[in-house]
Amino acid sequence: MDEPTGVAPTGPRIERGHFLLIAGFGGRFTTATKKNIPKLWDRFIPEIGKIPGQKDEVTYGICCNPDGKGGFEYIAGVEISKLDDLPDKYRWVEVQPQQYAVFEHQGTLDTLPQTFQYIWKTWLPQSKYKAADAPEFERYSEDFNPKLNTGVLEIWLPIKAQ
Repeated sequence: MDEPTGVAPTGPRIERGHFLLIAGFGGRFTTATKKNIPKLWDRFIPEIGKIPGQKDEVTYGICCNPDGKGGFEYIAGVEISKLDDLPDKYRWVEVQPQQYAVFEHQGTLDTLPQTFQYIWKTWLPQSKYKAADAPEFERYSEDFNPKLNTGVLEIWLPIKAQ
């Protein structure tokens, strides 16, 4: 398989992720509706800094709870320290410690689908790993700015040996 043109993610590095408790706005998406995920981010961004127990300004896009038919839940969120006083308007998910292949996305958010395609269609089949049944996520650094294309965007793919 050929790599998509213009997409050259760095990595991957193999890393053991730690426990994360992520809260934010979420919804169910399919291949046909995933183009609406940026609207979810537009709603969530004004909430950053206002979420009880928020640890820092790093943001996460968590893909979880697949339905086996192409549907999945996506949560745009931040790491929090506790659930005690989390308002009901937020969805939350626990990400358990897991081994990950971590890729750094190069380029604008417009090319993110090509990076995912490279990971799933080229890198994973050629690697000694297979995807694990755990949340996959995007990690956006504190200084990430999609308009200026600054900061670091990593894709964390849960893996296990074949």
